[in-house]
Parts: sequence; C-alpha cells; structure tokens
Amino acid sequence: MEQANLSTSKAVRTKEPSLYRRMLKQWDIQLMVIPALLFIIIFSYIPMYGILSSFQNYNLSKGFFASEWVGFKHFDMFFHSPDFDRVMRNTIVISFLKFFIGFPAPIILALMLNEVRRMAFKRIVQTVSYLPHFMSWVIVSGMMISILSTDNGSLNILLMKLKMIDEPINFLTLPEYFWGILVTTNVWKDIGFGSIVYLAAIAGVNPQLYESAAMDGASRFKQIYLITIPSIMPVIIIFMILSIGDLISAGFEDILLLGNDGLRSVSDVIDTYVYRVGIMNQRYSYATAVGLFKAVISVALLAIANYSARKSGNSLW
Repeated sequence: MEQANLSTSKAVRTKEPSLYRRMLKQWDIQLMVIPALLFIIIFSYIPMYGILSSFQNYNLSKGFFASEWVGFKHFDMFFHSPDFDRVMRNTIVISFLKFFIGFPAPIILALMLNEVRRMAFKRIVQTVSYLPHFMSWVIVSGMMISILSTDNGSLNILLMKLKMIDEPINFLTLPEYFWGILVTTNVWKDIGFGSIVYLAAIAGVNPQLYESAAMDGASRFKQIYLITIPSIMPVIIIFMILSIGDLISAGFEDILLLGNDGLRSVSDVIDTYVYRVGIMNQRYSYATAVGLFKAVISVALLAIANYSARKSGNSLW
C-alpha cells in the first residue's frame, strides 16, 4: 500500500508543469508584467551604477572610469561635518514622530469606520479622508501656508476669536512649531488612503466571531481588542516592516515646501541635505556618499525588522 501511495505521489509530481511551461501558458498575463519590470530595471537598478561616484572625486567630463578614486573620503567628511549632528538629529526625530503618530493613525481610522453603521455617513468620511492623498505636496503646502498665515490665516483668526492669543503668530517661522505642523500635515494627507488596506483586511474577518463574542457578552471595544486587531495583525506587521525599513527617510517634498532657511536647524534632514549639497552646490560625490549611507541604514533596519517579525510567522521573506 505504501509503495502504491509513493508511486502515485511521484506520478502526480511528474505531471506538474514546469515553470517555463506555466509561464508559456500564461504568456498574455506575463506580458503585462514586462512594462513594470522594465520600469524597475531602468529607473531603479541601472542608476545604481552611480553609487561608484561616492568613492570618487567624480568629474562629469571624465566619467566614472577616469575619475579619481578616493575610497571612503566623502563618508569621513560627512561624519566629521559640522552639519552631521543636526541632520541626523532632525532625521531621526522627524522619522520617529511620523512613525509613532502616522503609522497607527490609519489603523485607528479603519477601526472607527468599521463601527459606523450608517453607510451614507461612512462613505462621506471615507471620501473626505481619501481626497488629500491625491493632492500634490505643492497644493497641500500652499493650503497649510494659507491656513497658518498671519494675514487672514484661519488658525490665527480662530485663536484670536477664542481669546487665546492677542496678535497673529507666524507659525512657519518659529522652529518650535515646525515638527508639529509637519507631522500633522502628513497624517492628514495620508490617513485616509492608508486606512483602505486595513478596512479591506477587517472586511475579511469572519462575522461569526463577532456573533459568538456578542453572545458571550463582549462589548464592542472588547470585540475590537480580542477579534478585529488580532485578525488584521498579519497586515499590520507587514506594513510595520515596510515602515521601519523607510524609517530613516524623514521626507523630502513636505519638508522642502513647508520649511525655509530660517527653520534649517529643525528641518534639515538627509534628503534635503543631499539636495542642497549635491544638486545646488554640485558636490555630486559627497551627496552620493550621504545617500548611500542612508540606503545602507534603511536596508539594515528592514532586515532587522523582517527577522524580528519572522518569529511571529509574518515576514516579507
């Protein structure tokens, strides 16, 4: 009997089509993947050749092969730069603020929307919360500048009406307000779109679990804590891994548009520093070295987060 089962299993294995045959059979579907692969290769992998310039005194006229090799000179210059402490402090603080406030915000919104029973109100809230994501940072920053303006800015008008201030405050010129404005704007812009995935995950939870919990006398809060959150935990972990891998990326467009030279002490992060030094000052090798340093840290954080999450059975690889 055992030999018969083994022969049957071997026969089944031999009948399985190879990868080549499966791809050939799905040629029309595989063709749809080619543009995405070409896009990644052209814009993500081929430009990685430019990393070589971080180890050179790169000269545009000489190119990569003729430029002088200097080893880790530019990395050492960055580590001993007077800007290093400021740039790293701002990058770490802004990144952690965005993570600890911005990451749970879509989850909380999804949990709240899931408890809404009036579908009309739920659709309105979803639409209103999704819209900011589709607006560019140029538009969003313009709106924030208008709201925070000292000249008929709605926030200053409200605070003055409530007798909380006597005269308008120029929020965008005061360093102590910048981090709060930046994080609040990011949360407002992305909270609705980020909640889509979590709402989809919640929709896949077995409704019988809620019925059983309700029969046992569990309140709505207990059902959320004991059923909803554990059920969507694999999705939360995957997105947390991706967020940790992107932790060192404090942002670029939002900081560049909301910040100014007077706020450089609190707004200068790695991305804006690379832009200012590399593009505006044309120090290409130095800027590439700083960008490579950031990329190495991001990969290390992603690997550590994935290794830690693997113990729970949910990981990227």
